[in-house]
Amino acid sequence: MLRFLPSMISLQAFETAARHLSFSKAAEELSLTQSAVSQQMRTLETLLRVKLFHRTKSRLSLTEAGLAYLPEVRQCLSRLEAATLELMSHQGIGGVLNLAILPTFGTRWLIPRMSSFAQAHPHVMVNFSTRAVKFDFATERLDAAIHFGEVAWPGVIAHRLMGENVVMVSAPSLQKRLRSLKDLSHHTLLQHTTRPYAWQEWLNAVGVQDVNPMKGPRFEHFSMVIQAAVAGLGVAILPEFLVEQELAAGELVQPFDRPVRSAHAYHLVYPEENRDLPTLKAFRDWLLSQVAAVTI
Repeated sequence: MLRFLPSMISLQAFETAARHLSFSKAAEELSLTQSAVSQQMRTLETLLRVKLFHRTKSRLSLTEAGLAYLPEVRQCLSRLEAATLELMSHQGIGGVLNLAILPTFGTRWLIPRMSSFAQAHPHVMVNFSTRAVKFDFATERLDAAIHFGEVAWPGVIAHRLMGENVVMVSAPSLQKRLRSLKDLSHHTLLQHTTRPYAWQEWLNAVGVQDVNPMKGPRFEHFSMVIQAAVAGLGVAILPEFLVEQELAAGELVQPFDRPVRSAHAYHLVYPEENRDLPTLKAFRDWLLSQVAAVTI
């Protein structure tokens, strides 16, 4: 199938000239003559049937079309360069998987298990980055992600990993001041930024109405909420499997044994076009085998 694609040198010339706003500087960087860069731009504009640059005697500037086209070209060139470097570094064996993870889920649950994946797939390198909210795969250099919540995501495949039980925890020093659930009205409720209604949902589930569910400081990551609770800054509701260490060590306690099942779950998500990516298939199969034994 023929593809409507400009030449690589034309795209490189455009990106470099747009970055410098100079044909001469672009020519110097690309080891071409200025006339060669100018010719590449004329060829590209002819193909596109649109002007990419405003040309004056003293300066060069991008047109609206050029401004819109530049980030797309830059992203494509960057992805192609990264893929080439990855292929060269692994000499065709294994490869790289770029994975987005939820920060605390990654550090508490996933990364401690990664040694078994490394042993099973020594030629696959997993790069981790964090994303706490939903994002667009089309604008991110990511192969897959661990996501919590709704998965109505166009063009994305999702595999359910596990659910969670949410529990209320506090430092032991606060436990004696929590004789009943109504006592929560006298305590600071530690909030998680990406789950603004978590306290409201938990309080509704346990039948408490006279407590303001929105009061209290907000933290971006669960790890911050955990440390704030350990420090006695307030009470928190957290996924039980994320605070197993603190509960076992006595750093946190559950004043009320009232776990609430979350309405959502953790999923492995990735674009449909990545379904046959060898590194992703290896990671997906390993991850699903890891969660098969989890009863959450």
